[in-house]
Formats: sequence, C-alpha cells, structure tokens
Amino acid sequence: MSLRKLRAALVAACLLSPVAAAAADLIPVEDFARHASVSMPRLSPDGKHIAVRMDDGDNHALVIFDVADMTRPVSMLRMPRYEVPVNVTWVSSTRLVVEKGKMFGSIDAPQATGEVIATDVDGKHMDYLFGYQSGSNSRGATRQADDGWGSVEGLPEKTNGHFYLGAHPWDEGNSSRLYDVDSMKNVRHLIGDIGVGQLSFLVGPDGKPEFAYGTDVNFEYVVYQSIANRWAQLNRAQTGKYFAPFATAPDGQHVYAMHSTSGGPTELIVQRLDGSDRKVLAKDDFGSVHNVQWTAPPLQPFAIITATGTPRPIYVDPNLPAAKLYAAISQKFPGEFVDFINFSEDGHELLFTVSSDRDPGTWYLIDTEHYKVIKLFTAAPWIDPSKMAERVPMRFKASDGVELEAILTVPNGVPMSNLPMVLLPHGGPHDVNDDWFFDEDAQFLASRGYLVLQVNYRGSGSRGVNFVQAGYLKWGTRIQQDLIDGVKWAEQQQYADPDRVCVYGGSFGGYSALMSAIRAPKLFKCAIGYAGVYDLAMMRSKGSIGSDTFGKNYLTAVIGKDDAALAANSPAKLAEQIDVPVLLIHGEADQRVPFAQAKAMRAALDAAHKPYEWMSKSGEGHGFYTEANNVERLNLMQDFLAKHIGKGATPP
Repeated sequence: MSLRKLRAALVAACLLSPVAAAAADLIPVEDFARHASVSMPRLSPDGKHIAVRMDDGDNHALVIFDVADMTRPVSMLRMPRYEVPVNVTWVSSTRLVVEKGKMFGSIDAPQATGEVIATDVDGKHMDYLFGYQSGSNSRGATRQADDGWGSVEGLPEKTNGHFYLGAHPWDEGNSSRLYDVDSMKNVRHLIGDIGVGQLSFLVGPDGKPEFAYGTDVNFEYVVYQSIANRWAQLNRAQTGKYFAPFATAPDGQHVYAMHSTSGGPTELIVQRLDGSDRKVLAKDDFGSVHNVQWTAPPLQPFAIITATGTPRPIYVDPNLPAAKLYAAISQKFPGEFVDFINFSEDGHELLFTVSSDRDPGTWYLIDTEHYKVIKLFTAAPWIDPSKMAERVPMRFKASDGVELEAILTVPNGVPMSNLPMVLLPHGGPHDVNDDWFFDEDAQFLASRGYLVLQVNYRGSGSRGVNFVQAGYLKWGTRIQQDLIDGVKWAEQQQYADPDRVCVYGGSFGGYSALMSAIRAPKLFKCAIGYAGVYDLAMMRSKGSIGSDTFGKNYLTAVIGKDDAALAANSPAKLAEQIDVPVLLIHGEADQRVPFAQAKAMRAALDAAHKPYEWMSKSGEGHGFYTEANNVERLNLMQDFLAKHIGKGATPP
C-alpha cells in the first residue's frame, strides 16, 4: 500500500460524508462490492495513539496514528498480499503485538495463521515472536521455527510489554501450552502445559493459569482448573453444559464466565474460583447474551448485549459511571448500537463505535472528563445509511412448533406486502447466525427491490449449545425444513409473493440453496449456489475442513460418515429432483470448499439435463475477494433473479 493511496483512503474514511447515489438511480453495484476502508481500531493504554487496519483493494496495513494529529500516520506496517492483521493488542503504550492472518475468500473471516509479530509505535524494533517462519526474529538461529499455531490469550493487569501466548504444536495434537512473553526482548517462559489440544486459557492476576477450556480434538467440550499446580478436569455437575471463564473479577477471588446449566441460551455469571457463590448477572430467555461492555481498569462488566433480535444492553450495574456514559451516548445515536471498544488505562479516553442495520459503522473518541467527541473513521463512507433498507427481526413457529428467529430486510419505500423475495440461508452452519447488523448481501438484494428472508435455523448460534446440536446430522433434513417453514410463514403473512421466490446462499448457504429447492418442489422459482458444498462425501476427503483430526471428528459429529446417508443429502446426487433454473458461482482456488464441489454439481446437472448458468474465477478462494469479480457476480445475480422472478419492487 503506497503512502499516496493510504492518504486517499484516509480522506475517505475520516473526512468525507457518505456519498449519495443520484436521485432515481439504483445504488451502484460497486458500492456493495467494495471492501471496508478501515476496521479494528484499538486505543493505546495511554490514550495517545490509535492502531487501525486499513485496506486498499488487495493490500492491507496496520496503521498507527497520533490522536493529536489524525491527518498523517505515525507508522505503517504493510502486509504481504492477502495477509491481514486479525488481532491487535497494545502490550504497552509504545508497543503492539499483532496476530497475522490470511484472506482465503470473502465469505469466511480472515483465518489466523498462528503467527505473532510485534512492533513499536514508530514502526521500529519489529520482531517475529511466534510462528513457522524460521530466522525471522531477533533470536536468529538460537530458536527453531515454531511448528504450531499461536494466539494472544491475555495481558497482565497493568500493561508492561508482556503478554500471554497460547501455543498449539501441529505435531502434538493433544497439547496446549501457555507462555509469558516479553515482547521487547522476545523471550518467553512456559507457565502452563496441558495434554489436551485446542484449549484456551484464563490467566489470574498473579500471572498463573487458572482455567483451560474449549473443544478438544475429539470435538468434546472440556474445562480444566489448575489446582495446586495440577490440571483437574471439571465435571458437568461443576460446570453445567457450557462454562467459559474469560476474566478475573477485580477482587481476584471471582471469575466472570459465560454459562449454561442445561444447554440453553448462555448467561453471564460470576462465581468464586472454586465454583461457589455463583450468581447470574445477565440473561435473556430466548437467546444468549454476548459482547460484554467493560469499564475502564480495573475492568468489570457494566452491561452485556442480547444476541438475538434488535440488540439491547442488559445492565449489570447501571449505576457505574461507565454505564451512565453508555446510556448517555446511546441517547445521542437513536436507532443505532453503541459498542465500547476500550478505555485508556486512566479512563480519560474512550474509543467506541456506532453501527446499525443500515450503517456499517463509525468510530469515535471521547474525552470522558470534558465530554469532547472526535469522529475518527467511517468503515464504508460510500454507503449512505438513509438509502439502506431496514432489517426487522421477527419470530415464527416451525412446522414442529419450535420458535425460530427470522430477519426480514425490507426494500426502502415500499410496503411489506406480496413482495418478490429471496431466501438467504447463512453459512456455517453450526454456531453461526444472522443478526440485525448491516449485511451486504441482504442490502444489495433489498436495493434491487427484493424482500430478503434470513432464518436462524436449528444449528445456528446465539441460542445455546442445545440449539446448535439440534442441527447435527440434519443438514439436508430438519435444517432445510426450518428454512422452508420460514418461506411458507412469510407467504402466509402476505409479506412475500408465492409466485416470486428464489433462494441464494454462500458456502453452507449454497448447499441450502439447492437442497431446499430439492426438498420443497415448486416453492422456489430459481436457486443460486455460491461457493457451495454439493457432495457431502467429498467434503470428508477434499477441502481444509477435514484436513486434521479435529476437522475429521467435527465432520463425523455434524454430517456423519454413512455413505448412503451422505448421498441422500447431497444435491450432486439428487440433481434429477431439481426443477428450477440454477446459477452456480465458485472460486477456482477455493481451499475451504474445493472447486471440485462445483464441478461435481455441474456434471450432475448436465447428466440430468437440467438448466443452469455458470460463473467461476481463477485465483478466487472461498467467496470472491477481487472487487471487479464481485461486481460481475452481483450483476449476473441481479439479471438471473430478474429473469426468473421479475425485477424487484420500486417505491411508488
């Protein structure tokens, strides 16, 4: 990324107001194909600097600004093409630790590579702290390459240049290690080691690990506690069905955790280290709570956010100054969601963001002593929220009586009555969910006049472990029925025109696009599969998901390994039952869902003499990343939809 391009991006992200489309014109396709200019800002402990990820097409950089002068960067860490910072942690007021990741496509979030680097605020003293690249750090040949995956697990109570590093060796699947790392000297000390893979750690105020928890390589959720310097596995009676301790309370004797006794929606609790004195601090009966809002140090939660419906804060202690500040800021941004990112250590500066169903987000800095607010960055300044569509969370009952959440995105300026509709199943499918916030796919389709229906079917996240597991081994059956029930509900409510409904999805959503058309003949008029899975048996042998022991065990748990059952739930084996026009879109370099999946589906459609259209791009991974290719994809999709269900509704 050149300095000239960076300055241009800065002007767009910091200074420009949203760009409105010309009156009576459609919002340009290009506006929905562009990448966000900025993301992931973090305020330094002294409140004097902000680190932010900035993107310019395929190029990414970590850029650091002096709060007193946001017009030019103090330093810039350029990343190789397709590499991005996926997590940034200030370990002192002058030093940052960065977890590296790669973009494997636009559908999935960037995936961490397990590499950890450090840099000073001025861009000097860069060091490679952990990762598989040998000879890249200040230790030179004195340390071998780390054949494993590392991540930041936490910080000391007072930042001092150290951080806690979780490490998972590739050749030792049943091992999770924890190090205290001096980021300035690039020296690490082992402080925790457990013979169970894939676990996260909670470190206490004394710098010693207290808990290790997570889904192990056998795809079982486990929790261990360090007692007298030994790891003891906690049983279900002690933890409930889900227990994830994530912070120590200011008194040092209690821990905060996300918890569910029986597998229902997760709650925020606090308890003593030994499990006694457990108290529920916040809960929501329909869905889980998540996204803790923290005070300034010493950190304690003052609120937590509902994970379903329109997000709202549940206050843990509304009398705390941070809670009162949160309420005051929220009043200044009606209809938007306020999220506290982080305070400076003295509490005098606060970085927060404001976003909504129509607004991708804007970041602000507030002086908490004088209440002076500075606007810093806008994620997508070309998006005009007033021209975006409203997203309406609703609930309906599936055919077996289970209550499900639906999110309807309603085209601007038209009544929600007998509209042409697109069902948009989310990917995953497990522990992933659609929410109220800005959704590019839904907004693009709504801008073309289509009502968009998203259903949090069984298997989705944000409603607890039981709800996630209710979708296991039911990819082609109950999950598809939940989606079909959602379409029938929207038609019964006269939101959707039954003669003008199509289905479009990416990844697992691409699977659902074709599978739901198979399960409900005549319900849809067309189907669009984007980077989809079409042959479940192939999924076990090709692609990154089943490439290690954990992935193989995951697939066994969620799709099974019976060949007949896999075939009976694979669109590529059921092509003769597809009675709607199909559009297949796939990246030829997709590692997550290999291109072979799309070719198998195409061959099956050819053999069954079924009509379809096709788009593939070389160099593209799991979802197109290049903006020009996404413009072409979106144009093809809108033409395909118009051909089969007509053009969308237009305001009177």
